[in-house]
Amino acid sequence: MLMKGISLKGLEVFEALAVSGSVAGASEATGLSQPAVSQQMRNLETALGVALVDHGRRPMQLTQVGRSFLARARVSLAQLRLAQNELTVMDLTHVEELKLGVIDDFDNDLTPRLVALLAQNMARSRFKLVTAPSHEIGAAVSARKLDLAIAGATGEPFESISEYPLLTDPYIFVCQKGKAAELGSLEAVMHALPLLRYDRAQLIGRQVEAHLAQQGLNFPHRFEIGAHLSLMTLAARGIGWALTTPTGYMRAARQHDHLEAHPVPFTPFARRISLFASSDWGDTVPGDVARTVRGLLADMVLNPALEALPWLADQMTLCE
Repeated sequence: MLMKGISLKGLEVFEALAVSGSVAGASEATGLSQPAVSQQMRNLETALGVALVDHGRRPMQLTQVGRSFLARARVSLAQLRLAQNELTVMDLTHVEELKLGVIDDFDNDLTPRLVALLAQNMARSRFKLVTAPSHEIGAAVSARKLDLAIAGATGEPFESISEYPLLTDPYIFVCQKGKAAELGSLEAVMHALPLLRYDRAQLIGRQVEAHLAQQGLNFPHRFEIGAHLSLMTLAARGIGWALTTPTGYMRAARQHDHLEAHPVPFTPFARRISLFASSDWGDTVPGDVARTVRGLLADMVLNPALEALPWLADQMTLCE
């Protein structure tokens, strides 16, 4: 039983306030009025008998106790949301076969949980899972080798394929920890060290190259790496710098002690992760799967990324 004065809404408000750093931001995230957000926070702090937020700072900062409580609150909220997803997941008992493709960005977290949820609802169905880079998943969708696919969007419509946007995943700048301070700026890092490029056969590599060209930025071609974790390892060792996304950065958790991440030092850009489905499916199954995936993304991808890189709050967002 929750202590008197502690409510699930209060915990959600606290989490939103921690991410946004403002009552206005928490109001927008939760759909509550700003006075209601303030009241929820007062109730929560009164019930706990401690200050969770330094209300005198802008943006608001969590106290040491607040940071500790946030970690525990997020675990509890994540479990509740996952349980809710399990209860509201789509009915696939009528589906005889499902071939699903998911980008390998989510191999460590979202994909295993999603597959478990789908399997529970497809007791008598044939199920196939393919994990691969976005360009391979996209080609398989176009060739009708997959029924549903979660991948990066190219921005170009597929014929007879419906798109359900899931997540805006902005590009960020990564380099060896301390390198920007050592050289004086990100621009100095960009000119002192080589760009660690993704394989340009991959969608992420093509998107990066296209944006750099639009910005009039040209860097010597020395490294082109197909394996994401290898690229992050090279960045962590100071071999060069890279442009990746928060989902990519979070996959390289073992390198975080040796990496630092920053907003890109030029016009920002992002990729969109979407669910793609053949138009033959209609809207019910793909729409239900998309809703479930958004819930999993919020708890297993978005929230951990925002906790590690809070300055992404206005850039990395779920799609409606």
